[in-house]
Parts: sequence; C-alpha cells; structure tokens
Amino acid sequence: MKARTRSIATILLGSGIVFLGYGLMVTVLPIRAQMEGFGETAIGLMGSAYFVGFVLGCLLGPGMVKAVGHTRAFAGFAALVAALALVFPLAVDPWLWMALRFISGICLAVVYMVIESWLNEQATNRIRGVVLSVYIIVGNVTTIGGQQMVVLYDAAGLALFSLVSILIAISLVPVSLTPVNEPEPIPSARLRIARLYRLSPTGFVGCILVGLADGAFWTFGPVFAQDKGLPVQEIALFMGAFMAGGTVLQWPLGWLSDRIDRRIVVAICAAGSVATGLALAFWEPQQSWMALALALAHGGVMIPIYALCIAHANDFAPHEEMVEVSSGLLLLYGVGAAVGPIVIGPIMERAGHGSLFVMIAATFAALALFAIYRIGIHRVAEQATRGQFAPVPKSSPSVYALEADDEDEAEIEELGK
Repeated sequence: MKARTRSIATILLGSGIVFLGYGLMVTVLPIRAQMEGFGETAIGLMGSAYFVGFVLGCLLGPGMVKAVGHTRAFAGFAALVAALALVFPLAVDPWLWMALRFISGICLAVVYMVIESWLNEQATNRIRGVVLSVYIIVGNVTTIGGQQMVVLYDAAGLALFSLVSILIAISLVPVSLTPVNEPEPIPSARLRIARLYRLSPTGFVGCILVGLADGAFWTFGPVFAQDKGLPVQEIALFMGAFMAGGTVLQWPLGWLSDRIDRRIVVAICAAGSVATGLALAFWEPQQSWMALALALAHGGVMIPIYALCIAHANDFAPHEEMVEVSSGLLLLYGVGAAVGPIVIGPIMERAGHGSLFVMIAATFAALALFAIYRIGIHRVAEQATRGQFAPVPKSSPSVYALEADDEDEAEIEELGK
C-alpha cells in the first residue's frame, strides 16, 4: 500500500510540474504576442491552433501510446513541449508560433493521457474518487501558480520561456523514474455526433458553447487585461482569480446539481456568466481588487459549467458508454475552443478588447436560454438513475476512466448494503 501511495504521489508531483509550466506558457504567450504587435487575428489563430492540435492528440494519442508504451510516450512528447517552448522567443513569427502551438496541443494531449492512465492504474477502487479530486486540485492550484510566475522576468525576454522549458523537462524526472506497471491501453476518443445529441442535447450544446467561451478567454484574457493597463503582476492575478473562483465553487455547485435538475444549475451559472461577463466588458473598476473580485466571480460561475454538462449527459448514458460519452463531449469542447479565438479575434480588432466578454456573455446567454427550453420540454433523469457529480478537468479521455471506475465501486458498495 505504501508503494502504491508513493507512486500516486510521484505521478501527481510530475503532473503538477507539467501544469505549472502550462499555466506560465498560456499566460506569457498572449502577452508577448501583443508586445510583438501580432494583432488579435493572429493571436486568435494561435489559440485555435492549440485546440485543433489538442483534439487531434485526443484522437491519435491512444494509438501512439500503444505503439511505444506509456513511459516513452510521456518522455518523448514532454521533451518536445520543452524544446518548443524555447523556439518561441528565438523565432518571433506569427505563422511559426501557430505551428508551434498546434504541435504543443498534440503533445500535451498525449502527456495528459499518460498521466491520467497511470493514475487510473495505480488507484484502487476504494481511493479512485479521492485520487481524481486530488488530481484536479493539484492541476488547478499549480496552473494558478504558473500564471503568477509571469512576474519573475520580463515577458519581452527569453527567461520566461526558458522557465517553461525547465519545468516541463523537470516533470520527466518523477514520472519517468516511477516504477509502475504499464497501464491498460488508453480508451480511444469517439465522436458520434448524432448519438451524443440524442442522448443529451443540453450536454452537447453546453460543451460546444463552453469551448467557444473558454478558447476565447484563455487566448485573449491576458490581452484584455493588458489593454486595460494592468501591470504584468496584476494580469497574472486576474487570470489566477478566474481559475481560483472555478476551483472554489465547482464542488458546491456540483452538490446542488445532485439534488435538483442539473440543467437549472447550468442555466443559473450561464446567467451568472452573462452578468459578470458584461460587467467585465463595460465596468471600469476604480481599484484593482474590484477587477480581481469580478474575475473571481466570473470564473466561479463559468468554469463549473463544463463538468455540469458532462454529469448531465452521463445521467442518461448507459453505464458502459460513460467513457465514450464523456470523451466525445471533450472533443466537442475542443472543437468549440478551436473556433472561439478565430471568431473573436477580428471582432476585437474592430470593436475593442471589451468585445471579448460581450461575446462570452452572448455565448452563455444562448446556453441559458437553451437549457431553459430543454427544461420545459424534457423531463429530468430519475433521481435513482442519476450518478453523483464529479468535477473533471478538460485534459484527456483517460480521466473519464477514473470517474467511471469510481462509480463502478460505488455501485458495488451500494449493492452490498
């Protein structure tokens, strides 16, 4: 048992270092691109390229890992991400940066797959739910930490990109040297669009719209804060507050959704995202803490919507299809995230950076109305057939095996009572 716990802790340490580097990368890249005068359209294409690569990585990753093994796949793709991080400041060109972001998306999708597959292998049924929760907390906290590291050096130099490379390279050490057995093959992500929509229209539409908003926010959030005149340290705090809000409120909102129609909670969160998004777009707070509080509230209602949509879809999915359904919805999220930055980039060039949150507000207004419409025409799943809410990261199809296996164990315990 001690050896298993040590292995899980080591894998979590490696994943935390990966998320630390990722949090820094997604913050410094838009800031540096803005400094280089790329323009919003080019920055939007960079963001889209990452998510296109991510979706492709989710589709091709299982075969790649099966061909070379988990350890080699992790080492190879993580090393490639570390190397790519150093190319950004050495060759400042928007088209090259788009290509680098595309390749990074593929690589990180595979890295997440391997980490989550290893966790599923090491976690027994009794602790699988705890491991999933700790993994999410580690990922969120270290991502926030990575965002704050942007203040350590000048974004116009090489140092921050070197730090990203160092962190990703260091993550290789604990994960590659952990003596764990090769896990079972990673489940392939399948996208049966008609089947997914029939199963859960709200989950289907919700994941696409959340992807649109998320892709736009993570691509242009730092640019928006930069345009508002915030110094780099406050840009980092702004992005971190958004993530922190979602981390804190995800569990209470999930608890509530276990007791009432989840679509009501989706509609409430979407409406809250509309209100906070419009406030961010048009309100000019006099003090920086007010902007941070608003970002905290916006993230608190916006981030949990994805997991709520996944949980709602799984309420209607046959148990044996849970991993496939969740993986398919993740791909829909990735498609939406790839489209979002392309749509908003040209709009921001013409209408200003506040249009970012106007677009986000419009996206969630559509989701709120759709959820209310579905509540009016379709019954909620019976309480007895509904699973328990579980927060999930938007990382790879492997994480849903952790969730599904934990529900297997819960069913066995219930039957034994």
